[in-house]
Amino acid sequence: MLSKAGILPAMTGHPDSFSGTSILGTAVRRIEDPKMLTAGGTYVDDIRDPLLNGALHVHYVRATMAHANITVDVANAAAMPGVVAVVTAADIADMGTFPGDFPGFAKTLGRPWLAGSVVRYVGEPIAAILTESRGQGPDAGEAIVVDYDPLPVLIGVENAVTDAILVHPLHGTNVAMGIKPATTVDIDASPVIIRQRIVNSRVAPSPIEPRCAASAWTPEGRVHHWTSGQGSHPFRDFLAAAHGLDQADVRVVTPDVGGGFGAKATPSPEDVLLPRLAKIAGRPVRWVSARTDDMANLAHGRAQVQFAEIGASTEGRIESYKLTVLQDCGAYLRFGGYLPNMTRLMQPGVYDIDNVEFSSQSLLTNTTPVGAFRGAGRPEAAAAIERMVDILAAELGLDPVAVRRTNLRAPFMETITTSAGAPYDCGDYEGALDRVLEAADYDALRAEQSARRASGDRKLLGIGISTYVEVTANGGGSEFAGVEILAGGKVRARTGSTPYGTGHETSWAMLISEKLGVALEDIEVRHGDTDDVARGSITGGSRSLQIAGTAIWAAAGEVVTQARDLAASLLEAPVEDVILDTARGAFHVVGTPAVSRTWADLAAAAAAAGTSLDVSLDHKADAGTFPFGAHLAVVEVDADTGKVTLVRMVACDDAGRILNPLLVDGQVHGGLAQGAAQALLEEVVYDADGNPLTGNFADYGVISSAELPSFERVSMETATHVNELGAKGIGESGTIGATPAVQNAVVDALAHLGVRHIDMPASPEKVWRAMQSAE
Repeated sequence: MLSKAGILPAMTGHPDSFSGTSILGTAVRRIEDPKMLTAGGTYVDDIRDPLLNGALHVHYVRATMAHANITVDVANAAAMPGVVAVVTAADIADMGTFPGDFPGFAKTLGRPWLAGSVVRYVGEPIAAILTESRGQGPDAGEAIVVDYDPLPVLIGVENAVTDAILVHPLHGTNVAMGIKPATTVDIDASPVIIRQRIVNSRVAPSPIEPRCAASAWTPEGRVHHWTSGQGSHPFRDFLAAAHGLDQADVRVVTPDVGGGFGAKATPSPEDVLLPRLAKIAGRPVRWVSARTDDMANLAHGRAQVQFAEIGASTEGRIESYKLTVLQDCGAYLRFGGYLPNMTRLMQPGVYDIDNVEFSSQSLLTNTTPVGAFRGAGRPEAAAAIERMVDILAAELGLDPVAVRRTNLRAPFMETITTSAGAPYDCGDYEGALDRVLEAADYDALRAEQSARRASGDRKLLGIGISTYVEVTANGGGSEFAGVEILAGGKVRARTGSTPYGTGHETSWAMLISEKLGVALEDIEVRHGDTDDVARGSITGGSRSLQIAGTAIWAAAGEVVTQARDLAASLLEAPVEDVILDTARGAFHVVGTPAVSRTWADLAAAAAAAGTSLDVSLDHKADAGTFPFGAHLAVVEVDADTGKVTLVRMVACDDAGRILNPLLVDGQVHGGLAQGAAQALLEEVVYDADGNPLTGNFADYGVISSAELPSFERVSMETATHVNELGAKGIGESGTIGATPAVQNAVVDALAHLGVRHIDMPASPEKVWRAMQSAE
């Protein structure tokens, strides 16, 4: 019988989910959790592989000025206790520049592994110190003498446009990348014109586990590398290319990972440099980044200044929409320069807008490089259009819900192509909005708001709406999966995906259990080791279930086909007459269930014949999917202090068919928290000299449960036709919808005072100043 251990009672409210007695669509507790909650996970810093015996500890000395010519003297540091080596740019000059996140960037924007003659942001690594114990590195770092000859500092993406200060003089401009309009629109032709500058604030991804890695060489000249990342195979390929090695000569292991949020999807110079440091020292090395180092070096997110323009009718119909984006890249071009491409793709959001125009410049500044962060360009698009819809409603004196209804796309179940070129697969945007409004009792909230305003209540009530669509697994892609039947009928699966709190082990086991009729506890899911798993891709962009999960589903299905042929032989029956009873995990001839062969029987028979029941394959998806939803946020604003309290968050996030509602709830809750954090608290701030003023958790407002209400989730499932599971991604959706909903709620609370817009984060000071200006 299929074990029900860990399966919670079926959740209600999922009418379109997997049905019947299927384990799919039920709330299954994560099989990963007992280990995490008892013995604990095995993270990079926990690795005790014999290859790492005698490992040295790496400490990076970092720039304390944002822009300067430098000279470095390491003589004193080299003589400090426990110091085995001090490595500077001169010692690794033959390595050239860091390869970068993606090919095709201008060579004039090359990033050094270690800064040699010039530093371009506070925190840039200058030297690597290798010591016997972890505490000796920071002490020795204090003895390194760095002579700074200051250069002009460029802070603020709008200041970068003029090229008055150049971050990379050889490049000749601060423009690293750009997008020119594919079409143009005439905003001024409409009777109603709305224009707004919108800041999508720079934020710092803050996973619990900072960046960390370890590296060792075998006597045969092979590198073993452990890293906290989002894909061991892409990292292996990057590492091999950077060090001039064959991929077969590199093994990369990604053990348990304490969060990534996109920021760990691309390798960092400090991580990739470790094999060279190990070779210089002749010993293995370990590196664990300090939190303050990660705040200044783990790629930041968002960092857009947007200039949005809408032309509309007097009834609120949007006739044209123009968006101009200035993307802050930081000091070096990383994935952040590409983010406007995703913003452009999702520019019109859920609205039926025929006429759109988009342009962008990705600009260099003397700040931490910008990369992918939960949503990567899509939250920026949603924030822009959702703010503009609210501003349009205020301009016309209309309810923001009414303006949304006027412009929402009608429901569709086949792929349509938007004016921005995005192939939306299916959607019912007004349906999601209706469910949220009903769950929140929108009319009652508006009535309470009116009553408070009439009474002069100093707790101002604000109600914010967002309707959003995003893209997951953009453009499709492929992923590896293997499913193997072991002795006794147990199952071993291999996946190219990398879980980092995302529940893949549970999800893939559920899919295999459903297909094979094997208990969850008899299924092992292996991942993250390039010597054990044949291939793999980056885990990000909410791609896993629809690509990696479908691969597991397909591999399990082919194993059933293999086993059915073998069972037919053992049962002496035509293969077409043999069926798998998944309730028992046994094959039998139709109509005669008493005579059957279990998975254990088949595994034994295959072994006796010198074969195995083992399938490996790659699933390729030709297109991505477009999850959607609606969020409603309720805030209270203290009219005397400007403090904002988020009191309710009602969210409908449609990710197609739901495999495990418990996992979806967790992903959405995390996304809602992250979206609310950006709207209310989180912002990386620099002073005029490029010094980060938010360099640790004492200054940077990471949100906690104390600032959040209990979330109210509203179920909706619209199955996609793009994959066999009908599933879309869910890992980033909560963030995309929550941010504008909370921001809109803050502005709505002050709308009767004449406040039109407040940029994120809506800190007490910003809110108080907005109220004072309005009064």
